[in-house]
Amino acid sequence: MEDKIKHGTTTVGIVCKDGVVLAADKRASMGHMVSNKKENKIHQVANYMAITTAGLVSDAQLFTRIIKAQLSLLKIRKNKEPTVKEAANMLASMSYASIRRPSMVPSIVGFLLGGYDKTGYHLYEIGVDGSVSEADDFKTDGSGGSFALGVLENNYTKDMTIEDGIKLAKDALNVSLQRDVYTGNGVDIFTVNEEGVKKVQSHKINTGLKN
Repeated sequence: MEDKIKHGTTTVGIVCKDGVVLAADKRASMGHMVSNKKENKIHQVANYMAITTAGLVSDAQLFTRIIKAQLSLLKIRKNKEPTVKEAANMLASMSYASIRRPSMVPSIVGFLLGGYDKTGYHLYEIGVDGSVSEADDFKTDGSGGSFALGVLENNYTKDMTIEDGIKLAKDALNVSLQRDVYTGNGVDIFTVNEEGVKKVQSHKINTGLKN
């Protein structure tokens, strides 16, 4: 059972002066086997919010569908866009309840939530235990996060633009791609700002094998 829940990845979130950058690799693994080379780990969940996922694919897919539906309902009830903090707390409550529910396979999935609302740009990390932490600079998650963290620590500045953030995210992911065996096959990069959520880059990495 242990090998079936060892899913690795690298996800990165960066707060810039004009938006939030989210980045992730495209490899899904099952134990020591690459099970998918084209996994989408960044998902738009509202007009001005997107999440990255790291963990069990089934839980990540389910939580993504639920949070999208919940945010849509909240918008209808309040007749306005939900705040990023509301979304973070909703997602955290789901994670908290799920991991404490008796199960043959425990729910193991973490999220980075980037978004924009009337209070500005926000980046939250939602842990596998339902914990919530907000960052005013950057966050990283997944098995390759420790490699990416060094690049972020050394190169992040408070005044960086989205374009600067995109470059930094690529540099951070590149280190993880080289050092973490569970990270690979490509990179997706999204931005979130006053104009909404946008997929700005998607690169496939050629491993030299036939796909």
